[in-house]
Amino acid sequence: MADEAQGAWSEQAVDYFLRSQRIEARDAAAVRWFHAANSKARAREAARSDVHMVEADVVLRGGQEGNGDPIMAHPPETDSDNTLQEWLKEIVNTDKGIKLDFKSLEAVRPSLELLEHMKHHLRRPIWINADILPGPNGSSSVVDAKGFIATVTSFFPNVTLSLGWTTGWHPDKHNKGYDWMMVKEMAQICNTLLQPVTFPVRAALVRESVSELCWLIQQSDRYSLTVWTGKEDVYFVEDLLYIRENFDKRRRRAVSELRQPTRQTPHI
Repeated sequence: MADEAQGAWSEQAVDYFLRSQRIEARDAAAVRWFHAANSKARAREAARSDVHMVEADVVLRGGQEGNGDPIMAHPPETDSDNTLQEWLKEIVNTDKGIKLDFKSLEAVRPSLELLEHMKHHLRRPIWINADILPGPNGSSSVVDAKGFIATVTSFFPNVTLSLGWTTGWHPDKHNKGYDWMMVKEMAQICNTLLQPVTFPVRAALVRESVSELCWLIQQSDRYSLTVWTGKEDVYFVEDLLYIRENFDKRRRRAVSELRQPTRQTPHI
């Protein structure tokens, strides 16, 4: 079972769900997501839903200087009714893939130790996410890239790494996209990695960055994009269609707003 689990971890999610006959075509936009499944109620709702992937946020109780107990919450929250251990017990009994989103390096090791105890029961896609570089209009703190990647790969060398940039979006001004310095720095960080890597990118900024992002995912057949939308972002259907036309549908995942309730993944 351990070898089977690791095989599922290293497989592209779209291939896993296609092979499992849970989607009908090799199109990542067909993969449905449940986001911010942090509370016990949200985790139960996700477990009972028909989505393919469940995303949740992990922090240490009390914040970065907390007691080391990983809980399910999104900063600035530092407490929750749900621990990571309880969350895993809820989700492990489903057939859904898992994405864990980290905002601090301190939360990664104790969380992966818990995940390791259940690895024999996790024959499904596993994504581990962090924003490791500053991006367009980004103001949030980044997670140390070297420490994050080293910690994850020491526990799970086969899981999908989801490596992103901090970003911002301002409605009253022109928002620049991902520039060449940003994508080349990311490429340099990832060039020795052997597992699948997906780059989460903000939909409202992608059209400004098509050349740069196309170049980035062409650096390896293990690379893909995860396109996400911010709750307050303004973007147009034409922008989403443009993304669909310019990126291989097998190598970009379209996901809905990370803080909103479950909805069908937009087909772009």
